[in-house]
Amino acid sequence: MRAFVFPGQGSQKVGMGVELAAASAVAREVFEEVDDALGQKLFAIMREGPEETLTLTENAQPAIMANAIAVLRVLEKEGGIVLADKADFVAGHSLGEYSALCAAGAFSLADTARLLKLRGQSMQAAVPVGLGAMCALLGADITKAQALADAAAEGEVCTVANDNDPGQVVLSGHRGAIERAIALVKEFEIKRGVLLPVSAPFHCPLMQPAADAMAEALGRTPPGALHLSLFANVTAAVVSDPGEVQRLLVEQVTGRVRWRESVIAMQSAGVERFVELGGKVLGPMISRTVNDVTVTSVIGMAEIEALVKEL
Repeated sequence: MRAFVFPGQGSQKVGMGVELAAASAVAREVFEEVDDALGQKLFAIMREGPEETLTLTENAQPAIMANAIAVLRVLEKEGGIVLADKADFVAGHSLGEYSALCAAGAFSLADTARLLKLRGQSMQAAVPVGLGAMCALLGADITKAQALADAAAEGEVCTVANDNDPGQVVLSGHRGAIERAIALVKEFEIKRGVLLPVSAPFHCPLMQPAADAMAEALGRTPPGALHLSLFANVTAAVVSDPGEVQRLLVEQVTGRVRWRESVIAMQSAGVERFVELGGKVLGPMISRTVNDVTVTSVIGMAEIEALVKEL
């Protein structure tokens, strides 16, 4: 069995999609459609930067999705691959869940781009700049990370935002609490705590205003039927009912990304092959989480052509 997976924020970089767009009219059409949907020249930012503009949450989220869907469309239209025939499940990390749902037919490309633009804007607006922060804990399992978060909170928000793999957990919350957590890592036998260069504290209760904004947006643009079942971030379990998908997308804004658990659950469901589209971030996390699986990360034309031959 196969799962196609889609990366989240942090996988953006200036130059993304350029090689693929030069090689494929199909990819160019994806980038043009996203530009039209957003009424901005997002692909120009992806192509030329500057990096600080691309890294802005409201740009990074639709850009990462556009890049992943461009890879998928080239695979489908030029490689002759029908995703529903070649995949058993889809999943995505945080914003990547929207890419996965677009791939599964629940959202159109234009709607996905608009939803992610709004998601990025509302997440940025939820907390004043400087009030929140996030940190990556290296060499930390979920038990140690939770204990550290509880100790560092001191009445402020400090919570596990991303459970990425057995040795990497991300905390999110008030800046003071996150700084205390970094200072305390050695006491909890954690190798390192690294402050992340993000503009807001994602996936924690401070994001409630953004969750409310997404509830309203998804009420106007609800997901449709899925061609493939999704492993959801907040439950690490299969979902295929559009109403349930809609509820979980709202919950995901403030909830934990249970990526490690999702990978284990996918393997337990029979997945032996993971294909990451549009990034090379999730592949290493998957390899660190489960054994006896094949992991392929696909970004460029040569990798797409190689994957077509394997599928």
